[in-house]
This record gives sequence, structure tokens and C-alpha cells, in this order.
Amino acid sequence: MDGKHICVKKPPHSGSRYFNYKQYFSKVLMAVADSNYKFIMVDIGAYGSTADVRIFSASRMGERLRATQLALPESRRLPGSACPPAPFVFVADEGFALTHHVMRPFPKPGFDVRRRIFNYLLTCARRYMECAFGILSSKWRVFLTTIQMDPENSTLVIQACVVLHNFTRIHKASSSSSVDMDNFPTSRVLGLDQTLQRRPGTADIAVQELFADYFLSPEGSLPWQRDTIHGSV
Repeated sequence: MDGKHICVKKPPHSGSRYFNYKQYFSKVLMAVADSNYKFIMVDIGAYGSTADVRIFSASRMGERLRATQLALPESRRLPGSACPPAPFVFVADEGFALTHHVMRPFPKPGFDVRRRIFNYLLTCARRYMECAFGILSSKWRVFLTTIQMDPENSTLVIQACVVLHNFTRIHKASSSSSVDMDNFPTSRVLGLDQTLQRRPGTADIAVQELFADYFLSPEGSLPWQRDTIHGSV
């Protein structure tokens, strides 16, 4: 999962709410993508000045995740592992909070080889999300310029492009899966006071450590991962 800033014309009387850290006015497309670069959940319309973790926490997908209403598969053992069952997780960057179902990298200062491998493999998985945003922008070139519309209409344009993006991905894929329109929640603009960020609990950290142990084990390691992380020092 990740957030993409969509450049928009500054709405009248909006102050600095849409002004982001990149120094332009935007609204955020918060999304989750799968391995076919298809968006499976989106939330559109948050102020550009709002942090990713706050947007996700206040979105319908964040609310449903906390309420265990996303129908995630049951926890299961990682392939070839005798460790306790691991939950299915969303892969995110440092901008998100670590939770039982959201994995983010370990903090960088002073981490060991085990944690570096975890961070590297997490980055590899996150590339699907980055590529999905790249495909979206290259195909629907309205994202390469400033959307000159009022907030409501610009949100509709983003929604339409997301649906069209999924349509092209589905028809390009070898499988004939269908789009579940329930995975496209109604967009809403979030206030700056809406935040549910919290410190990770012991159980959340245990899940992160479980994956880190698995990626270093004979069952979960890749033959080239150590050479890759040593070469990136």
C-alpha cells in the first residue's frame, strides 16, 4: 500500500490543506495493489498536507482492517516452516505504522543482516505498488499535469482512471478475474485532526520478527539475498 499525490488546482478558500511536502497542491490517492499491478482498494480525496498513516487510519479500508471486516484469509504457516501461523499482511513503507496486518521496514540505524534482508525483501514487494502508480500515470496522462477542476470533479476523474486502469489490467492478464466494485470505497476529504496512529504492540512486533526469521531460514531465504544486501552497503 502507498499514497500518491495527484496535482490539483488549489481550491478556493482551502488555505494550506492541499499543500503537500513536495511544495504543490494535491489530493491523495491511497491504494493497495496486487502482483498484477491492479488496485484492490482505494481511498481518494485526502488533503495533500495529510500524512499517509493518518489517511489510511481514517479511510474506510483502515477502519475495516481494524474492525476485522476485510475478509482476510486465516493465518497460516509460511511455506516449509514449522513456525507459528503468520497473518496475511499489507506491505508498506516507513510512512505507515506497524500493525498486526501492516508490515513496514525496520528502522535503519544499527540493524543487523537479518533485518537488512527483511527490509530488502519488503522493498522488492513494495515495487509492485510503485509500478502500479507508474502504469496509471503513463496510461492516463491527466496525472502528468495539474487537474484544473473543482475538488469533487477531480475526485471523479481519479476514480474513473483507477477503474479503467483495473479494466485494462484484467483484460491484459491471462486470468479472467472480475472487478469487485465494493473494493472502491466512496472517497472523502479527511480533516487534519483525524489520526489513529499508535505505537506497535508486542504482537505486532512479533509478526515482523517472525517474517524476518523466516527470510533468514533455509525455507524462506533466497540464494542471492545476502550478496545483494552486502553489495548495497
